[in-house]
Amino acid sequence: MKLLDRAAGETGEVGIEMGYRPVPDHEYWYPDVAFLSRERWDAVPDKGNIQGPPELVVEVLSPSNTVAEISYKKELCLENGAREFWQVNIERKRIEVSTADGHSVTYKSGQQVPLFFAPGKTLAIDEVFG
Repeated sequence: MKLLDRAAGETGEVGIEMGYRPVPDHEYWYPDVAFLSRERWDAVPDKGNIQGPPELVVEVLSPSNTVAEISYKKELCLENGAREFWQVNIERKRIEVSTADGHSVTYKSGQQVPLFFAPGKTLAIDEVFG
């Protein structure tokens, strides 16, 4: 979270367990880490909640996650406004980045993930898992 927050600067908010409803009639989801643009963050009422998924949803995989569960979250988020959905695999030290256009790229040691919310900035995989 700290690495993303540093890169985001004033472009938005990065948080842990940032509760949101992916669609209006859905229960709350709490991603491990999320980025919400400044515009959307500022539009959330003081006593309100985030409607629709954050622009970036990050899920850190754990043994309790099922493939079906993560696949469902990814699909629902990307179909309803998320720009990217990240699956962080701590065991394999990899991050899979999926986008709304159906593409997925897996980044590993020695590589850098481009950050759509911070033009020109990247996240080094080795820094994440180092």
